[in-house]
Amino acid sequence: MAAIKDTTYTPPSMVLAVLALAMATFMQVLDSTIANVALPTIAGNLGVSSEQSTWIITSFAVCNAIALPLTGWLSRRIGQLRLFILSVSLFTFTSFLCGIATSMPELIAFRALQGFFAGPMFPMCQTLLLAIFPSVKRGAALALISMVTVVAPIVGPITGGWITDNYSWPWIFFINIPIGIFCCLVVWQQLKGRADTTAKLPVDIIGIALLVLGVGLLQVVLDLGNNADWFESTNIVVMTIISVIALISFVIWELTEKNPIVNLYLFKDRNYAFGTIALVLSYSAFFAINIILPQWLQIYMGYTSIWAGLAAAPMGILPLILSPLIGKYAHKTDLRLLASISFVIIGISCFLRANFNTFVDFASVAEVQLFMGIGIAFMFMPLTTIFLSNLDHDQVAEASGLTTFLRVLGASFASSLTTWIWNRRADYHHATLAEHVSLQNPGAVEYLDKIGGATQSNLYSINSIVEKQSYMMSTNDYFYMLGCLFFVLIGFIWVTKGPFIKDSSAKPTAIKK
Repeated sequence: MAAIKDTTYTPPSMVLAVLALAMATFMQVLDSTIANVALPTIAGNLGVSSEQSTWIITSFAVCNAIALPLTGWLSRRIGQLRLFILSVSLFTFTSFLCGIATSMPELIAFRALQGFFAGPMFPMCQTLLLAIFPSVKRGAALALISMVTVVAPIVGPITGGWITDNYSWPWIFFINIPIGIFCCLVVWQQLKGRADTTAKLPVDIIGIALLVLGVGLLQVVLDLGNNADWFESTNIVVMTIISVIALISFVIWELTEKNPIVNLYLFKDRNYAFGTIALVLSYSAFFAINIILPQWLQIYMGYTSIWAGLAAAPMGILPLILSPLIGKYAHKTDLRLLASISFVIIGISCFLRANFNTFVDFASVAEVQLFMGIGIAFMFMPLTTIFLSNLDHDQVAEASGLTTFLRVLGASFASSLTTWIWNRRADYHHATLAEHVSLQNPGAVEYLDKIGGATQSNLYSINSIVEKQSYMMSTNDYFYMLGCLFFVLIGFIWVTKGPFIKDSSAKPTAIKK
């Protein structure tokens, strides 16, 4: 059988095309975190409670999670380039609507639309980048995406805080407008000559309905579960049951439907299955680090949101430097080795944080973040290359969309579980430490005598110290657990099978039902 030729399309200006695609990715990833620090300000300006303002985040996440698995079907239906342009255009327009919203219901509705239109952007950026890079340079394209994926979530909270403090919260949405217009115009101009096939596929209405119901309710449960005390809430229990039934029905339906909305048969490929598992779990653990560290620094170490962001920011420095080099030379080594190095370094960084105490200084926190950046630089590009390695170009969009959906869902689980585990472990340590603060303990009595006796203010002061220490111990526990997880994930990587970067003349494996 004749080998399939490399179908790479070379745009008139590779630099402009890559720049516009990278900026679109950066804008979309940035927007998933930039609004977080502005919630108190938005709530105050629109006259709602802080609890109600969390729907700004939840509405975006729910609709984004629903749209991601649909990316493959949409790209086959209307074409990859047209889907990208449509998504970016509507994302930009809804960003404008978010900025001019005058009430919380308006803002939540516009954020929901913005989240839905953001769904296909990352998978399509990845697909189009791979389309303009030769097969042997696929690593360079994925390294670029990886670099943006790491840097944008770090920049988001810092940028959001700075804009909110110095201007006004609508500008966190308005800044998308010039970027979105630039990306649409440049990408269309550069890639309009590329052949783009479409197919009139039937609409899997039942599959879409089950997906929307199952994923939508699951995302709401994950976002609101902690505040509602999880299964102590009847609403959470009901939504969880409906979500589980809908998702199980969705999987069964998609595996038997002739024209499924999501191709679950991609998981028949070993590299896609285990590469996706490794990517989703490692990203979830990475996301958990980015949740617990800033919270601990702000609530119990007295950092402002800006300084907490600056303490975390060094992890993005080395990926900026190393990612292009890794992308350039990755094809000369075993990608499983690079991913293993990544997990070892990030795991060690977690163990280093597990030894922090309440006297740790800014420099020590930043140094560990800088060290972890080495591991981050080696993580995304090898893992993405591994899970895409056996797929042909027509499958990249649906594979990327499905994996990105699972990655986003994993991050939602990580967010909810991190807060839950952190608080539960803190309660445990608080109870253990509090046992020693009693009038039967000579040491406690001696300390109370030194500070003026067992007055209410002194007991309150001691309780504050105990609480701070209990959360420090809980933070140590959680980082130790994350460190162990990264070392366990090394085993998943070595189940995959190379070669992962093939010559352009090699025929890819098409995975079909």
